[in-house]
Amino acid sequence: MWVDSLDWKDYDADTIFRRVTSPVGPGSIVLFHNAALHTPEALPGILEWMIQEGYTVVPISELILQGEYTIDHTGRQFPAGK
Repeated sequence: MWVDSLDWKDYDADTIFRRVTSPVGPGSIVLFHNAALHTPEALPGILEWMIQEGYTVVPISELILQGEYTIDHTGRQFPAGK
């Protein structure tokens, strides 16, 4: 499940926190934007909350397959040839 923080809309840190923590679940990928105004103040609380809830936080690079792969109509990656 994708969780869009919508941080680019310049929501305050509390709103970003609620937008991310409310729908997040196992396997969620959370989208943040580099230049969003209030993300730097929201992120520490979000990360702390996620860790306390038992989630493991990893960069997207650890989730994306390397090498030859295909993507199906739902956006899921599969090794090439499967």
